[in-house]
Amino acid sequence: MSLRGESIFRALADDRRRSILAMLRHHELPAGTVADRLGLSPATASHHLSILRQAGLVRARRDGRLRIYTLNASVVEEALILLTGLLRPAGEHDS
Repeated sequence: MSLRGESIFRALADDRRRSILAMLRHHELPAGTVADRLGLSPATASHHLSILRQAGLVRARRDGRLRIYTLNASVVEEALILLTGLLRPAGEHDS
């Protein structure tokens, strides 16, 4: 598995980070809103968002003093393809 794949799965290993991805599935959110909705301190939310960003699962942009996060759907799709490959029976190959 590639380093990118490993960082994606490491990022997905935490239930709070999966909750963040679920929140971002429908619309972008500022980091403070993510923290509030999950009952996390701003520093803890920032830590989780940073891991997701480093894995490429979310993107961040600045809007004044806010950092707005959005789901990076193409990388989430890549993670699903990697996972599907892991679940494929031995000996079965892509055509």
